[in-house]
Amino acid sequence: MRNGFPIARPGEVIGLLGGSFDPAHGGHVHISREALKRFGLTRLWWLVSPGNPIKKHGPAPLAQRLERARAIMQDPRVRVTDIEAHLGTRYTAQTLAALQALYPGVRFVWLMGADNLAQLHHWQNWRQIMQSVPVGVLARPGDRISARMSPAAKLFASSRIAGRASTLLGRAEAPAWCFVNVPMVSHSSSAIRAAGGWQA
Repeated sequence: MRNGFPIARPGEVIGLLGGSFDPAHGGHVHISREALKRFGLTRLWWLVSPGNPIKKHGPAPLAQRLERARAIMQDPRVRVTDIEAHLGTRYTAQTLAALQALYPGVRFVWLMGADNLAQLHHWQNWRQIMQSVPVGVLARPGDRISARMSPAAKLFASSRIAGRASTLLGRAEAPAWCFVNVPMVSHSSSAIRAAGGWQA
C-alpha cells in the first residue's frame, strides 16, 4: 500500500466490504471468499471504518480492529485497509465517489449482507450507491424475504442479475445487483463482544 491506499490497476474488479469489523471474525472471512468466487472479483478490500455513523456507541480503536482483521484474514487476494480514515469519508456514497475518482478504470463492486439490503433505503444517498457501482448481496439466514421485499430491491428490480449468472456482476454496468444464497458461518461481532471475547 502507498500512503494508506492499495495499488489497483485499470480493468481490475475489486470487491469492497465495508464495516466496523468490531471485531473481525470467521464469518467475514467466509463471505469474502464466497464473494470472490461468486461475483467474478479479481481482489477484495475490507474497508475498516473509523466509526459507523448509524451506531450510537463507537467501536474499538481503529488500530486494534485493523490488527485483528489482518490476523484473521489470511488470503493474498484480500487487503485489509483503513481507506475511509485517509479519505475522511463517513458514508458509503462518499467513499465510492472518492474511490472512483482515485482509481479511474478500476471496476468496484460493493458487497453487503442481505440485512443491509433490507435497510439500504435508510442510508445516505442510497440510490446513488446503487447507480454508481454493481452491488453483490450475500444472503444470511432470516434476511432473505425482507431483503427481496425492500424498497431498494423493488426500485431496482429491473437491474437484478440472476444468481446463476452472478459471475457477470463484476463486469456489469451500474445499476446492477445480484443476490446469492451462500452457506453462512454463525459468527457475529456482537455475540463475540457480549461473550467478553473482545475488549476495546
